[in-house]
Amino acid sequence: MARGQSDSCCHLLGWSPEEVLGFPYRAWPHSLLPAPAPRAAERPLSWGLHRALKGLRETSGTMVGLKPSEMPPTTAVKFLGAGSAACFADLLTYPLDTAKVRLQIQGESQVAQAAQNIQYRGLLGTIQTMVRTEGPRSLYNGLVAGLHRQMSFASIRIGLYDSVKQFYTPKGADNSGIITRILAGCTTGAMAVTCAQPTDVVKVRFQATIHLGPGSDQKYSGTMDAYRTIAREEGVRGLWKGTLPNIMRNAIVNCAEMVTYDIIKEKLLHYHLFTDNFPCHFVSAFGAGLCATVVASPVDVVKTRYINSLPGQYRSPLDCMLKMVAREGPTALYKGFTPSFLRLGAWNVIMFVTYEQLKRALMKVQMLRESPF
Repeated sequence: MARGQSDSCCHLLGWSPEEVLGFPYRAWPHSLLPAPAPRAAERPLSWGLHRALKGLRETSGTMVGLKPSEMPPTTAVKFLGAGSAACFADLLTYPLDTAKVRLQIQGESQVAQAAQNIQYRGLLGTIQTMVRTEGPRSLYNGLVAGLHRQMSFASIRIGLYDSVKQFYTPKGADNSGIITRILAGCTTGAMAVTCAQPTDVVKVRFQATIHLGPGSDQKYSGTMDAYRTIAREEGVRGLWKGTLPNIMRNAIVNCAEMVTYDIIKEKLLHYHLFTDNFPCHFVSAFGAGLCATVVASPVDVVKTRYINSLPGQYRSPLDCMLKMVAREGPTALYKGFTPSFLRLGAWNVIMFVTYEQLKRALMKVQMLRESPF
């Protein structure tokens, strides 16, 4: 082994030649020096981490799914792709959302009377109880309203995020700062709630309704009947009930989801840990779902309770929160946290991965239509 090669290997492994050979290194001819075979247990941690990251980069370098288009996605493509991806994610995770709503409203007086002796315990226990007492279809109560909500809600808050972020970015700036991204997330979240609040009200009402058999009362015969009934009995304002807590919740959720996803994805690409494909989107989306659940759960519980309350039961969302904490304790603000995390985590992974692929597919279709050949 050449002297330079020996020195490099020893330096990389954190050893000196004297420690390897047990005698002065320079006293022997270079051609007679043995090539030490380092034991795995003696390798420094940084060497193992280096090899792990190298293997990760090699694995993530393989393109999974569609390749990015040469042209950036248009606003229309993002708008349509976000709504479609959100609907697909809702179809797969809706039972978790219904279980979350049932856990959040447990303890309300009218719900307790309707449920009689039914108690929900944990995510799986809630799903099992609903299937046993109300049938499997109960897990998808309000699905139509949920899909209405996603097509209008997600299209705005996710599909317009990049456009609003560019609007807030100062001219000449290379990248958008954290404040700019937060402003964009709050703006699109508030816009989406203002447009889609009636669909959220109807969805929560259906999810919170307990059907104990064919003879039980059903307040709404269908989704469109629910819109009409709420407007007739509570006025048009009833369809926008809980808009303020929902704006607060979705401003937080949108910032947590979009900004976290944006930043994690940017850093993973910047440090070459991943390429812009499925593994990168999966890790970024999972982190976004976890962050969103932690910061938004209290507001989400208050929003659900307030929307599902009887007229006059609470004076305001703040009154709802104070009465809930006084009656059930501070932990009530995190009721349904596990299903909420499982649902948001799974929803984010499915939605963002699907969204990224839909953007690429729609851009390919658009480029083929515009191509003269």
